[in-house]
This record gives sequence, structure tokens and C-alpha cells, in this order.
Amino acid sequence: MELTFGLKTTPMHLDYADIQRVWLEADELPEFRDAWLWDHFLPLAGPKDGQILEGWTLLAALAAQTRRLRFGLLVTSNRIRPPAVLGKIASTLDVISGGRLVMGLGAGGTHQPGDNPAVAEYAAYGLDLVPPGEGVERLRETIAILRGMWTQDVFDFHGRYYTLEQNRNEPKPIQRPGPPLLIGGFGDRMLRLIAEHADIWNVPGPPHNDFGFLAERSRRLDAECARIDRDPHDLTRSLQLIVQYDDPAASRSVVRRSIDLGFNHIVLALPRPYPDHPARWLRDEIVKPVLEVNPSTSGHVNL
Repeated sequence: MELTFGLKTTPMHLDYADIQRVWLEADELPEFRDAWLWDHFLPLAGPKDGQILEGWTLLAALAAQTRRLRFGLLVTSNRIRPPAVLGKIASTLDVISGGRLVMGLGAGGTHQPGDNPAVAEYAAYGLDLVPPGEGVERLRETIAILRGMWTQDVFDFHGRYYTLEQNRNEPKPIQRPGPPLLIGGFGDRMLRLIAEHADIWNVPGPPHNDFGFLAERSRRLDAECARIDRDPHDLTRSLQLIVQYDDPAASRSVVRRSIDLGFNHIVLALPRPYPDHPARWLRDEIVKPVLEVNPSTSGHVNL
């Protein structure tokens, strides 16, 4: 697979106009394949009373205004919306955009040791945390529901956690059999699920995860692919990282090391506040210099 780049605008402590201008600018720059939001209701950093725009609503607005960019959430929480409701939302956005949605999914809020920001967020919105193993199995059922309702005229589903009777979903997504599936995560159970079902694996890069950890997780994903006789090269490996405006050389170094590890889709997250022409800054300071050093990898990933 060839290398491609996306950008991410985390909708936290930002006005709609700030995010809108980045996406419209990026839509004019062919160096960016895609653009991304997230799926949280409370700030994870900064003042607790800061504003956040809901991810799928914002995604619909931006999809309708862009013409070229692929787009999605890094990643949709599987704990917030019932699976079939999410499938209907995703079908609608794929139609609105002419077939540009990438279905980003994660297990969502689960009980985790230590400082877990999901506790306050889910309590504030009346949502329930579940054990990690249950979160993965719920996500597995969601994937089956999405694919069923995207491809079948009438669809029933009877799982451990979800049940559908006579689901009808029209219009279907423009992309057939449905939007490509990106799954974010790095635990053993998640990597097993990713090998079995995902088109794209996404993981946070430094400083959240160091290169030694990323290399080990990538090898574990290779092993999971081998277990089911899947060619690991069929799976796009996507890494997201926060760029440094004051040290673009450091950001370029992280990108290049990530490429050396086998990651072929790099999502560059913009810290706030945004500079003038932030998408062009990313192109000129990060993307172009990397592609000049790695010309054989430039091009597009089949997302």
C-alpha cells in the first residue's frame, strides 16, 4: 500500500468557524486524503466548561460543504448510539457526501484502572461503562449489524447484546458493500477483532504510545492476521499524532519513524489555537518534506 495523509481537528475549545475553515482549506489540497473529528461530549483537557460540538452532527455539516475529502470520526464510541441508529446515520452521511465516509469505530467507554475520563463524561450524559471484554464483544455485534443493514433489504439480528427485527435501511450507503471500516485500539482482544473485520487499524502515536510499543502491537496484529490466514498487507495501518507548530522537524521525524514501522496512513492532529492557513502549514512543513524523502511511498491508500 502507498502512503497517504489526513488531518484531524479535535472539536474541543474551538468555534465551528475554526474547524470549518480548516476542512474547506484541506479540501482544496490533494496532499490530504481525509479529515477527522472525534466523539466526546466533555473536554479531555483544559477548562471543564469548554465547548464541544457533537461529532456526527458536525461531520454532516462538513460533509455537505466539501467535495473531495474522505472523512470520519477517530473514533466513534460504540457505547453512545444503538448500532442500527449509528448505521442509519452513517448511511445518510455516505449518501450526502457521494460516498466519502470512512466508518471509524472504537469500543467506547469501559471500566479502566487509574484516571479514567470516561467516568465523568458518561455520568454527565447518562451513559453506562462496561467491562473491556464486554465492550469488545458489543463492538463485534455492531460490526455485524452495520454490514447486515448496509447490504440486506430486510435484516434480523439476534445477539447477546443487541436484537433487530425486520430492519429496513434505505437508502443504502453509496459505497458497496459499505463504507470502509476503521477500528481504533491496541489491546489483544481489539487486535484480534481488527484482524478479523477492519480495513484500517488506527492507533495513537507518540507521545501517547512510544515506538517500541507500536512495533510490538504491530507484530501482534501480524500474528492475528496469520491466525486467520489474512495477508497483513491488506490492512491499512493508520497512526495519528499531534504536530508541533514550534518544531515541525520533530513532527517530521515522528512521521518518518512511523513509516519505517509500516504505518501507511498518517493523521496529523492540529493543536489549538490554529494558525493562519493550518492545512497549508501541515502540507508545507510536514507532508511535502516527508514525501520528498520518501518519494516511492507517495500516493493514495485505498480507504
